[in-house]
Amino acid sequence: MKRLACLSLMAAVACTAPDAGAPDARRPAITMGAPEEVGLSAEVLAEIGPAMEAVIEEGQTGGIVTLVARDGVVVHWEAHGWRVLGEDPLERDDVFRIYSMTKPVTSVAAMMLVEEGRLALDQPLGDILPVFADVQVYDAGELRPPTRSITIRDLLRHTSGLTYGMFGNTPVDRMYLDALQPLEMDAGRTLAETVDVVAELPLLADPGTLWNYSMSTDVLGRVVEVASGMSLDDFFRTRIFEPLGIEDTAFHVADEDHHRLLDVYTRQGGRLIAVDAAEDSPFTEPPSWYSGGGGLTSTPSDYLKFAQMLANEGELDGVRLLRSETVRAMTTNQLDGALLPMRLGGPIPSHGWGMGFAVGMEGPFEDIYWWAGIANTRFWIDPVEGIVAFAWTQYLPSGGVDLDSVLRGIVYGSLMESRRGDPALP
Repeated sequence: MKRLACLSLMAAVACTAPDAGAPDARRPAITMGAPEEVGLSAEVLAEIGPAMEAVIEEGQTGGIVTLVARDGVVVHWEAHGWRVLGEDPLERDDVFRIYSMTKPVTSVAAMMLVEEGRLALDQPLGDILPVFADVQVYDAGELRPPTRSITIRDLLRHTSGLTYGMFGNTPVDRMYLDALQPLEMDAGRTLAETVDVVAELPLLADPGTLWNYSMSTDVLGRVVEVASGMSLDDFFRTRIFEPLGIEDTAFHVADEDHHRLLDVYTRQGGRLIAVDAAEDSPFTEPPSWYSGGGGLTSTPSDYLKFAQMLANEGELDGVRLLRSETVRAMTTNQLDGALLPMRLGGPIPSHGWGMGFAVGMEGPFEDIYWWAGIANTRFWIDPVEGIVAFAWTQYLPSGGVDLDSVLRGIVYGSLMESRRGDPALP
């Protein structure tokens, strides 16, 4: 579908909410600097460019942007290849469809409302969206009431019992595909109407009993609308993007920026072909409904501001969106052992899920949190080392080109001294 695609710590989160516009001078703004200023080797980081050029020369994808920052200092930011294959060279702040990298933004929006007391994590979803009050569970061919209500926490953790349809082959997944695929052709359907369709479908499992990647964040986007009294688009723009100085991130690409949007490629017959050409992409027109699960387009510089806000535990350049303890809870595993390992196609070892992010739990990935978009945009944040890093392209299917492991190896190889004091780096 083209457009779909520390519990105790939270006890005090809603007690007092920060003023999102209040000055907070504890953290520096994002700056550009030399790698050695922040303890990274310029010589090693220089290996990123040739590595990405090799991927492009092998015909694996059309264009790549990589970005590395440490302690808010951008030490590497390069573009390689093409925006439109063989025609328009890629520039490092061009526009990408970030798909599921929208989910962290929606999760931040929801947690802002939790801090303000307008939502509660363990609040039944049916209290906010009454259409979910009587949802049923599909159980061995029969429908029955769930053992408990879906909560806001479940939506954030993907433990709601909802699904997507595209990642499984259960009867419920097939019901989702049948019901939701026509929605992309329905230009008049709103987010509220789309969520109403989801509520009519049965749950795959009882809430809290299964981690399942799903429409949960799209439903959460509707929760944000109802709780705030604003459209999701307006909430993102006025409460998150404008305060952080994010200018080119939206649910569609502005007319004057159409030339900055990349084509999306896949491989057929041994060559790259465009499967979503920028010139007629649906992302160049306003959508009928705002997908909090996968609807945004963005640029590397914009998403860096959002990611650095998270790395700074809720604050950027004097503007605080979330309390530090809220961000720590969001980026700490919230799943008990019975729900692990998470599975998305296959198992995701050594990881749990926070509230909006995959979270490394052990070994070299411990404490690192991250997520990705289906067209192979990915970001990760290492709060111990102070690193924010991106590897972005526009290629389908998800995982069809491996940029992140290459970038990760070079970045950690560039550390002049690890703050972990542990040689076992990712």
